[in-house]
Amino acid sequence: MSKLILVPTPIGNLEDITLRAIRVLKECDLIFAEDTRVTKKLLTHLDISKHVVPFHAHNEHKALKGAVDRILNSVESVLVSDAGTPGISDPGFLLVRACVEAGIDVECLPGPTAFVPALVASGFPCDRFAFEGFLPHKKGRQTKLLKLAEEDRTVILYESPHRLVKCLTQIEEFMGADREVCVVRELSKFFEEFKRGPVTEVRKYYEANAPKGEIVIIIKGKDE
Repeated sequence: MSKLILVPTPIGNLEDITLRAIRVLKECDLIFAEDTRVTKKLLTHLDISKHVVPFHAHNEHKALKGAVDRILNSVESVLVSDAGTPGISDPGFLLVRACVEAGIDVECLPGPTAFVPALVASGFPCDRFAFEGFLPHKKGRQTKLLKLAEEDRTVILYESPHRLVKCLTQIEEFMGADREVCVVRELSKFFEEFKRGPVTEVRKYYEANAPKGEIVIIIKGKDE
């Protein structure tokens, strides 16, 4: 019976890949990847040679039926993202949903994902939290921020380096200058950084120190 397996890949440190993930990558029939170049580098590092098929934000709707057909004609297919667990803030969820609707078994291996270590190491309550991923760039952004300002759970956002200061400025505007945040940058990499404090102070820090790399923003809940 056909199966799609979601395989988490390292978010930085290649040692974070699991033995089970390596075995599945070796044994599968084909691999769907967000960026084939990134995935091929990982496979080369692991000494694995497999056919890699692109499945990314620019072709997901067009490629969806073809991808499902290829999975149905294979025994074991794999979906990976560039880093972390497929389906978290990437188009992989569309393929998962289509496979479920087509009666294909879907399995997800445990493994790396950016927001969990960022949350746990932030020092903010992590028994209850709201993961929001990337905020809308334009339409609906203000409405979302107004809603999150009243959230009493810890809030988790993803953000790009060139939008970080803008995002912190808006958090300050909608949630107050004293709202505690933790900006987590380059998780598991050599320049890993946790910057904690009132949003005003953190914003000023990144205005003076242009950020690079992957970023997670943790926001303390209102009542906390």
